[in-house]
Amino acid sequence: MKVTFLGHAAFLLEEKGVGLVFDPFLTGNPQAAAKPEDLKVGYVLVSHAHHDHLGDAVDIARRQGAVIVSTAEVAGLCSKQGAKTAAMHIGGKNPFEFGTIRIVQAFHGAGVEGGHACGFVVNFFGKNVYFAGDTGLFGDMELIGRLEPLDLALLPIGGNYTMGIDDAVLAVEMLRPKAVIPMHYNTWPVIKADPEEFKRKVLARQKVDVRILTPGQSTDF
Repeated sequence: MKVTFLGHAAFLLEEKGVGLVFDPFLTGNPQAAAKPEDLKVGYVLVSHAHHDHLGDAVDIARRQGAVIVSTAEVAGLCSKQGAKTAAMHIGGKNPFEFGTIRIVQAFHGAGVEGGHACGFVVNFFGKNVYFAGDTGLFGDMELIGRLEPLDLALLPIGGNYTMGIDDAVLAVEMLRPKAVIPMHYNTWPVIKADPEEFKRKVLARQKVDVRILTPGQSTDF
């Protein structure tokens, strides 16, 4: 499985000719390492409808015929704009060609009336990837790690709108992933954070593969 950090909270998963992107905020993203037209994906997963997460999801989906997977409210918003969608909700788990998607809770605003922010656990050709989206720390992260033993967790560390470094370190303890990549930091001054500090604090408490990616950088699992 190839994982590419596209900047802010956008990640691309690729394996066996299938592409999946999380929260593709590219246009207007000062960290963006790709343009919407550069992506070749069949699936677009959107954690919530704030502009820095919904981003270019509809454009990508309409351009390529990709399916947007999100909560019912966000999927409905995208469907009205002409995108193909698969509406799910918190607690739901469904099969897809690459494996499964489980939608889990996230504590954050939804960006759409009546909705909820969410995270995802994606089984992508046998690897379990947890994408936290925008969230504060919450105790049920322990259950997420128990329900779906995690190969990789993608966690925000920037604070202000989400977990900061110290809370994200505790999240790693509860989730127990084999590897973790920090995200959602340094896009703007208000979410300035040092990923090396996060790495040091994680490794001081447990043995986890902490990988820090710069926008545009890829890593294999």
